[in-house]
This record gives sequence, C-alpha cells and structure tokens, in this order.
Amino acid sequence: MTDSADVSDNPPPTPPTQTHGHSRESNIALMAFGAIGIVFGDIGTSPLYAFRETFVGPHPLALDDLHVLGVTSLIFWSMTLVVSIQYVGMLMRADNKGQGGSLALVALLSRFIGRSGYGWLVVTLGVFATSLFYGDSMITPAVSVLSAVEGLTVVESSLQPLVMPIALVLLVLLFFLQKRGTELVSKLFAPVMTIYFVVLAVLGLMHIVTSPEVLVALNPWYALQFFLSDRLLAFLALGSVVLAVTGSEALYSDMGHFGRGPLRLSWFGFVMPCLLLNYFGQAAMILSLDAAAASEAIQNPFFMLASEAFRLPLVILATCASFIASQAVITGAFSITHQAIQLGFIPRLSIRHTNETEAGQIYIPVINWALMVAVIVLVIMFQNSSNLASAYGIAVTGAMLIDACLLAVVVMAVWKWKWWLALPVLAVVFIVDGAYFAANFMKVPDGGWFPLLIGGVAFTMLTTWARGRVLMRERMAEASLPMEVFIKSAGSALRVPGTAIFMASNTGGVPSGLLHNIKHNKVLHERVVILTVDIADVPYVPESERCKVSDLGEGFYRLVLHYGFMQETDIPAALQDQKICGGPFDMMSTSFFLSRQTLLSAKNPGMAIWREKLFAWMMRNAASPMDFFRLPTNRVVELGSQVEI
Repeated sequence: MTDSADVSDNPPPTPPTQTHGHSRESNIALMAFGAIGIVFGDIGTSPLYAFRETFVGPHPLALDDLHVLGVTSLIFWSMTLVVSIQYVGMLMRADNKGQGGSLALVALLSRFIGRSGYGWLVVTLGVFATSLFYGDSMITPAVSVLSAVEGLTVVESSLQPLVMPIALVLLVLLFFLQKRGTELVSKLFAPVMTIYFVVLAVLGLMHIVTSPEVLVALNPWYALQFFLSDRLLAFLALGSVVLAVTGSEALYSDMGHFGRGPLRLSWFGFVMPCLLLNYFGQAAMILSLDAAAASEAIQNPFFMLASEAFRLPLVILATCASFIASQAVITGAFSITHQAIQLGFIPRLSIRHTNETEAGQIYIPVINWALMVAVIVLVIMFQNSSNLASAYGIAVTGAMLIDACLLAVVVMAVWKWKWWLALPVLAVVFIVDGAYFAANFMKVPDGGWFPLLIGGVAFTMLTTWARGRVLMRERMAEASLPMEVFIKSAGSALRVPGTAIFMASNTGGVPSGLLHNIKHNKVLHERVVILTVDIADVPYVPESERCKVSDLGEGFYRLVLHYGFMQETDIPAALQDQKICGGPFDMMSTSFFLSRQTLLSAKNPGMAIWREKLFAWMMRNAASPMDFFRLPTNRVVELGSQVEI
C-alpha cells in the first residue's frame, strides 16, 4: 500500500533477535515468562466468571452430575480444540514475517490472492474481525475488573454497594495511567500473573484431590451425553462455555512480540494446565457439596475455592490480574489501530511514544478516551459482571469464526493442503466455531447487541475511509500532469537555493502541491524531491531497502520510502545521513510541502452522500501530517486544493 499523508507514525517492538545455542534457549524461557504477564491476562481471568455463568446465566443449569461434568468436559475440549489446535497449533503457523492478528493475516493473504475474484472478501472479513475487536476491548476491562471486585461480597456481603464505585475508580485510574506509559508497572506483570496462575492451580488441585471423580470429564463422552440428554440447554450453554477461551485472539495477535516458540511453551507448559486445574477444581467443589451449599457456592465458585481466611487476599490478587488483563487489551487496541492506520483503514491519529527505547510502547489518546467512556457506560448500564457476560462472547466468537474462514484460505491458497486432508480439519474448526457463534447470537437481546453495534460502527468507518482514499486518489490521478511534461515546461522557472520536498500519495504524476507552488509562487527550489511513503504488506522493511531514488533530471528526484505496517514513518530520521538525491539533506534549508484536500461532492458520487460526509469529517479530524511524519514544524508549508469524489 502506498501513502504519504495517510500514514501513521507508530512502530512496534523490534523483532526478537536470533541467538544460538544455550543463550537462545534461555531467551525462549525468558520470553515465555514475559508472555505470561502480557498475553494470557484475558484468558487467565476467565475462571472468575466462565464456570459460574454457565450455571447462573440467562439459561441456568441444574447442579447435578450430568450438567457439572458435561460443562467441565465442554470447557476442556473447547480449550483443546479452539486454543490449542486452532490458534496455537495452526494459526500461529500463518504468520506474516513473524506478526499475527487479523490484519497481518489479511496483508499476508493479499500477496497470494489479492488480484483474485475473492480477494476483496478476504480484506472485508479481516476488517470486520478488527472492528469486532474494538467491541471486545471495551467489554473485557469492564467484566474482568467487575468480576474481581465482586469477590468482596464473598468476604463481606454488606460491601455490595461499594462494588461498582470501586470498579469504576480502578477502571478510570487504568485509563489515566496509559499516557504515562506502562514501563514501570509492566515489570510486575509477569511475576504477578505467574503467582496468580500458580494460585489458580493450587486452589483447583486442593478440591480435585478430595473429589478425583471429576477427572472423568476429560472423556468427551460427558460433553456428548450433555447434548444427548438436554439438547437446547446444552446448545445455549455454549454461549457461556466460550467465555473460557476468550483471549485466544491475543495469543495470535501478540505473536510478533514474543515469537511462536515462547508462546507455545507458556501455553502448554504452564497456563493451560493451571486453568484446567482451576476449572476442574470448581467442578469438584460443586459436586462435593449438598444441594443448598452448591446453590450458594455457584454464585461465585472461584472465590469459594479458597478458605474464608484467604478470600480477601484472593480478591486482591484477582483484581491485580484483571487490571493486568485490561492493560493488555488496551495495549492491543493501540497496536491494532496503528496497524490499521498504516494499512490505510483509519485516518492519521496522534500517536505518542511512552518509552524512548521500546518502539512498541505507544499511546493513542483518541482510542484511550473512547475506550474509557465506553467502559464506564458499560459498567453503569449493565451493573454487574453477570449482565456483562451476556454481552461478552458475540464479538469473540465472531472474530473466531472469521479467523476460521481466513485459516481456510491459508490452508488452501498458501499451504496448498490436499483436499482430503484439509476438508476434515476445516470441518471440525467450522463446526466448533460456528456452534459457539450461533449460541452467542442468542444472547444479542440480552446485551450482545452492544459489541455488534460497536463493530458495525467501526466497520463502517474503516471501510468508508479505505474507499474514500481510493476514490480521492483516482480523481487526483486523473487530473495529474505527467512528470516529464512538467519538468520540460518548468525549465524556465526561477530556481532558488535549498531543497523542496513535496509529499505525494502516488508514485506517478505531479503532486498538486508542486503545481500550486509554481502557480502562486512562480519559483522552484534548486533541488525538488517528490516523496512517497510506501507501506508494504509485511511488518518490517529492512533499513537497506528503505530508500529508492529515481533521478528525473533538472534537479528533480522521485524518492520512495518503504516501511512495514508495524514500523514508524519518521521521515527526518530516514533522510538523516542520506546522500541520495544529489547530496545530504540539511533540515534547515529543506522545506516540506503538504497538500490539504477539501472534498466536493461530484455529480456522480463514488459513495453514498452520507458516507462522503463521514469521509470528509474523518479527513478534517485526522492528525496533522507534521506530527504523523515527525516533520519539523518550522519547515512545513501546507497548500490547499479541492477534489471531487
């Protein structure tokens, strides 16, 4: 993708350095430890509410052996099929130069099927999955923090009125911390989450030892028996069981931060066993109680695992874990927004770096405050975590189903599996993901409409911006003058000392800023550089391939700067120490000319009028190109023009 005024300025973390021998092994272990704190917070806080919601949610289940063992078996096999096989086993192999996530996968597939008849469908699916992520990133902090704080009512029932105020204070504090960066706090993430997972395992194991018969739920027959005995309730229960695998997308999206090996080591070697021990422990506890005690315990089984003396420390630990999980989701929202900006689906936004050495630690104010407002509205609107859990899941399962579709394209078009091998594997994936999505769709009236609404709004904005940019560039290209003709006709113009850099979105024709400059100022600089920023479909472009120059003669040069969609577009840094285009660049004698377009409605508009108005509004509110490209503000000249779309 090519851009100049429609690109972002935020990079990601540098890819992990390749080492050899013993140091490589220690690096993998260290990164696996770090991943526990960053990646697994979302799925790690699911035991706070997933098992409970299956029994006390919108479609309650009886607390008998059939249902308890059936639900436990469903949780185990869901974790195995969805997380371990679909995401960790298969999708992690579908990386784009080490990067994962829906947009990275779309960029990868575009290189293989971009020109085919269904390439547009792949892009649309990826954009919709990204849109659903924003709904998920609003609900995750709300439901996680509320669930943890609700543990106070297990310690002391009279604290119920304080649950919502405490949760709101914690959430507001979380969002206000973002602009200060998370470097200091993030050092505690891995140790705290490691302690948290160990506590999960110990609490679960204590109850499994006293009721080992719960381990029969490892047999898929108990899940099948649940469906055979109670088909409708079993189907509806999937809508709550899937809460146990929320956060699967994070494993794939954060692959570029830690690498495939460390994430697999963390998941199979530590996180998955701890989670399963806790779920089986909750089931064992319920089975060991009489009917009255079980009915009381199921209202908050996670905290009831601990003895009364340890419940308050457990509440504090769970609150810390939910805080970390929320932080990871917010950071993910910043990261995916940066990718979407670079790939041309979102207009420029102001992006700040919170760490001078870690490029991936970024802060996007607009996204941060929008998420904060949405989270506060959610907490006030839904009141408790059980109500929020009804809204949770539809976005997650929608993204899972889309990832399954994209995986099918990868399997057939990229990996080129034989049909007899691909068909049964993909059939299992689609049956599982489709069943979860269908079950969660039943929750739309109970709150599932919220993430769908957010996803729909985000999808409309992303596609409107992408379509509007295409139309605008087409119209500008139609009116563009060939560069060769312009150079010949401008040969007699007065030349003044210095360098003029004109930003251009296309690598052909004369940028409108250059035409307006010579029309109004009637001069040309000694050196004129037509600069285009090209965003590739790969996460990183090496420094050696950054600059491509064409000498057009008469002091004119065309310069293309190539970046990956995870890299920062810092133009002065790219030009520093470069001797391309006839010599080094001195910023004090270099002027940057930017074009600012005003949109007009054409007689035959390329988009619906309301989408044109939306696109125009997004253009007006886009961040300044000066901040976006890190241009020196005292060396920038903006020239306006009008474009019909």
